[in-house]
Amino acid sequence: MSLFLLVIRQLAEIESMATSKKVITREEWEKKLNDVKIRKEDMNRLVMNFLVTEGYVDAAEKFRLESGTEPDIDLATITDRMAVKKAVQCGNVEDAIEKVNDLNPEILDTNPQLFFHLQQQRLIELIRSGKVEEALEFAQEELAPRGEENNFPQQSFLEELERTVALLAFEDVSNCPVGELLDISQRLKTASEVNAAILTSQSHEKADPKLPSLLKMLIWAQNQLDEKAAYPRINDLSTAMLEDPAV
Repeated sequence: MSLFLLVIRQLAEIESMATSKKVITREEWEKKLNDVKIRKEDMNRLVMNFLVTEGYVDAAEKFRLESGTEPDIDLATITDRMAVKKAVQCGNVEDAIEKVNDLNPEILDTNPQLFFHLQQQRLIELIRSGKVEEALEFAQEELAPRGEENNFPQQSFLEELERTVALLAFEDVSNCPVGELLDISQRLKTASEVNAAILTSQSHEKADPKLPSLLKMLIWAQNQLDEKAAYPRINDLSTAMLEDPAV
């Protein structure tokens, strides 16, 4: 967080200077970095937000005890939420729907688009298993009627349904233009949508963890500064090591 603030400050300073690239030494950069003050409590809340949102319940509990940082939701609810997410990721969509309804039936009742995406994932899993007749019956009886519901965007529904049913027309999905629906990434996308809906129902402030967003902002800020200055930058986010500028 402190590095991101430093990069933004440096950008503002350089904007008012000459157009030639400024060279910032490691010594100058580290001094500026040390001058940026971030409260430990804010850093702890950032870490807790990541652990809670991503579902690391054991780590969140240990971090709560060690840092004194209280999560903004009951940690006991994380286990149930992660069970739903895992069920979708494994293709057990019916089980996931049951678990969501056990947590809070209003989640699906008030979110028809989410319910459709779960049902769409069920259809994908039937197609993946080669159950063609069952898949067609499911699409006709469970998915098609939802296109007539007023609270669902019909055009979007029809496009997604057509794309999914198109999988049945190809024996070799590698030649199918919508074959990506059978990728694991599609399961992960649906699981993330369910995860976000559960978090929202629990009055969690935001469904996405703040830490990854902050790292993306750091990368963007460094790219902007690269055009104006040579400075010690982080190229490997996993180590966060500063690398000397190339001059």
